Amino acid sequence: MSRIDDVLAAARSRLRRLEAGEVPAALERGALLVDIRPAAQRAAEGEVDGALLIERNVLEWRADPTSDARLPQAKDDDVEWVVLCSEGYTSSLAAAALQDLGLHRATDVVGGYHALKAASLV
Repeated sequence: MSRIDDVLAAARSRLRRLEAGEVPAALERGALLVDIRPAAQRAAEGEVDGALLIERNVLEWRADPTSDARLPQAKDDDVEWVVLCSEGYTSSLAAAALQDLGLHRATDVVGGYHALKAASLV
């Protein structure tokens, strides 16, 4: 197993990851769906209506409620952040990074955008 596989497994062990079919219920309860895919990837694959667009390189600054660069949605540590990437790998690492900031409700979507599309949710 590679080192990044180990890091990914450790990150995922801390998450309660959402299946694509669980995303609508999460949004109904007030979770924020955050699309971290780069603009070129979103253009090629498709957009997700209602998702916050926060590219990966600034995610922690935008989600941290103590950061001067936070988004208005980053009100406190109790916000439920549901991170979305293309296939559910980078999003796991990103969600774990948000948990490292104290955002313990952060998670991601198993299979990412492709899983949402396969489930006809986008």
